[in-house]
Amino acid sequence: MFQKLPSLLFELSGINQPFAEQYQFRSEEIKQTSFCLDGIFLPPENHPELPIYFVEVQFQEDTEFYSRFFSEILLYLRQNKLPNPWKSVVIYPRRSLDVGTTANYTELIESERVTRIY
Repeated sequence: MFQKLPSLLFELSGINQPFAEQYQFRSEEIKQTSFCLDGIFLPPENHPELPIYFVEVQFQEDTEFYSRFFSEILLYLRQNKLPNPWKSVVIYPRRSLDVGTTANYTELIESERVTRIY
């Protein structure tokens, strides 16, 4: 249905998208690469209200850092199905190394879920 009428998504959701007719709908398989989180601080099991802390120490320039980091966190949460909220801490030796592309992650980066230390 969406392949024939991509504008239907925007009509149903009330999103005003002037280029709705030009969108293309497709279903895609996402291939998964191996991820490794630098560190995870897990709270006591009897305190599901306490957050899990994901920690990454980033000592080199990496424009893909945020896309990888958030993918790792979300995949971990999906696989482990813990009830806890989550937060993250990214440690840089200096601000100039924070070169990761942030456009798709602005809301996360500016939220209370992410703390950056320089």
